[in-house]
Amino acid sequence: MRQLSIRLGSLAVFRQLLRDPVIGALRDYLRTDPGQVEEAVSRYADFVSRLYEAGCPSLAAYVRAIVGDDENPYIRTVGRGEVPSPRMEQSVRQELQILQTVADLTPEVLRKELRWEGDLPLFDTEDVDLTGHYFERCRNISKYGYGMYARNRMFYIDTHGHIVPVRDPDGVRLSSLVDYEREKKIVMDNTLALLQGKPAANILLSGDAGTGKSSTVKAVVNELADQGLRILEVRKEQLRQIPGVLDELSGNPLKFILFIDDLSFRKDDDDFSAMKAILEGSVSAKSRNVVIYATSNRRHLIRESFSERDGDDIHRNDTMQQIISLSERFGIQITFQKPGKQTYQSIVRELADRAGLRYDPQELQIRAEQFALGRGGRSARAAKQFVDGLIAEEGK
Repeated sequence: MRQLSIRLGSLAVFRQLLRDPVIGALRDYLRTDPGQVEEAVSRYADFVSRLYEAGCPSLAAYVRAIVGDDENPYIRTVGRGEVPSPRMEQSVRQELQILQTVADLTPEVLRKELRWEGDLPLFDTEDVDLTGHYFERCRNISKYGYGMYARNRMFYIDTHGHIVPVRDPDGVRLSSLVDYEREKKIVMDNTLALLQGKPAANILLSGDAGTGKSSTVKAVVNELADQGLRILEVRKEQLRQIPGVLDELSGNPLKFILFIDDLSFRKDDDDFSAMKAILEGSVSAKSRNVVIYATSNRRHLIRESFSERDGDDIHRNDTMQQIISLSERFGIQITFQKPGKQTYQSIVRELADRAGLRYDPQELQIRAEQFALGRGGRSARAAKQFVDGLIAEEGK
């Protein structure tokens, strides 16, 4: 057992795995003198406890997961489309054999040297092929990615400017979004082009509130995450960080949507120029694996008061040209309009049917209209909120 601990200490490419809590606890046990029974039993139990806490009672499956997701010099080289040196390749194969030995451990093997006859916690075992699994992921790096991007699909920029995963990502699916089929298809087709390495456009999704603009973008990500698509949400006040974000993502093998929700500016907003520069395609913004999708309740993105409309015709024309120019820098513009009465009622019926609700059609129509009036008008969001209320009523 001590020999395996020494071999783990020789890892170079996969060295950061030694900081993994499960592997660290296992090494502590492997280095324990079997004669120190109390300490050995405690460290063995600590190792199994950490494995359980990780939500993976199989040591082999756990090792396979952390090896596959590990961000290391070799996988970054592969991710950039470069060929690793032969010696680095050889080191990877040697280290995978060491980690295979870990994956093959069983409770019986680990307890063999213990001078303890009492019961000890067990963990599951299974056969895994670490080398085959790892190099299969390398061959399909644009699908799997590595590091936190392999384990998560939705991200945001925190207050320190770091990209971090969303803990509880929105699981909305396209199948749950009723109507707006043409609009959803445009977003899906453009995103598929991005995944296929074809030219893809930045998209502005504008229109009335509650029509499903943001949900459409997130649903497309959920549909295509297993093909290598990720989303990074950027707030308006973080626009100036986008060039740095693009530099960080440009070498990543995955494809990314930079998502800016509810985008709008005041006429004298400094962030307006930043957004315009990004969309114009500066050197830092020309990343083949990133597109920008923005939603706005305003087609022209700039909030303008009536007082700002005063002035001579030349000034007014210059202002309007500036307002229009930003929207036109999105390659695709999609308008989500509020549904009419017939469409709204159709959405309500569809959602009610999917929920398995029993209802009188005429009463449903009347109540749905009343609900919409109380929410400021008809929308897909209002339809869902109304049906959710009916579900809650039925559950009482």
